[in-house]
Amino acid sequence: MNLLDSARAVAGASGSEAVDWSAVATAAKGATDPGALDLTRREREGYAADVRAARSRIRDVSGLGFDVPETVEIQNRHHWIDANVSTFRRAFEPLEQGGALPGVARTVNTATTAGTLAFVARRVLGQYDPLLLADADDHRLYFVHPNIASAAESLDADFERFRRWIAFHEVTHAAEFGAAPWLSDHLESGLREGVAALSEGTLQREAFGELMTTMTAVEGYAELLMDRAFDEDYDDLRRKLDERRDEDGPLGGLVRRLLGFHLKREQYERGREFFEAVADARGVEGAGAVWHSPETLPSDAELDDPAMWLARIPE
Repeated sequence: MNLLDSARAVAGASGSEAVDWSAVATAAKGATDPGALDLTRREREGYAADVRAARSRIRDVSGLGFDVPETVEIQNRHHWIDANVSTFRRAFEPLEQGGALPGVARTVNTATTAGTLAFVARRVLGQYDPLLLADADDHRLYFVHPNIASAAESLDADFERFRRWIAFHEVTHAAEFGAAPWLSDHLESGLREGVAALSEGTLQREAFGELMTTMTAVEGYAELLMDRAFDEDYDDLRRKLDERRDEDGPLGGLVRRLLGFHLKREQYERGREFFEAVADARGVEGAGAVWHSPETLPSDAELDDPAMWLARIPE
């Protein structure tokens, strides 16, 4: 499969839906080298060992009770695309019910979605997937091995140390969703409301604003746990990853902004500053109070002024 196959898939997009999802998967994979998955037994066991170590350490540091998926999936880029086509399709379901986006052809929708998945598939390192909007009550943990291996090489980082760092980050997300059983429904509600409004040709800023605030809390708390739980120094890894993002070049930088990657980086930084202030005042376990209920989440204003949240939420 190659770029020509990808172009043919998009050009041949068909069906009655706003997006031809079969063509999305074909096109995205056609534009993406799957990468090698020739792992040794020791390497496969290393992923599992890192996840177990992260779960134990994060439980101790956070005081949260949670579990991780029974099966850790080591994927190539095509595996990741297949897994996430289903997520995209569930998220865009309200668009199908309301018809295609006004004035946008199915082919354009298909090409845009395929391009997004192909771009991310070449960069994503790991993913904790709570399977939002799915019928099954399940969660999954993915590691995209070819990307982890190539990133470690380009950063001149020890592969096993880098892999362990990524595992710790993804397990922090499992801790959040495990500590807050309501979190999946809360995110689903905001996502459905916002996308349903788009299907009617309107932008529901309030719904998307609340969704962004919640995701900033999710990313910020994960950063706090990473800072406190990882059992090795990692400042060099974080610095090198930031430099790697900045070296994408003009086109890569533009695509990242169009896809909102700059917002994700801002979420990390803004959320981390909020939780560092809360943890300094009440400890890491005290910061976990944000997951008691939707009402204990920080508001957008409180993210910038942690003292407001501390005053509102008692110890």
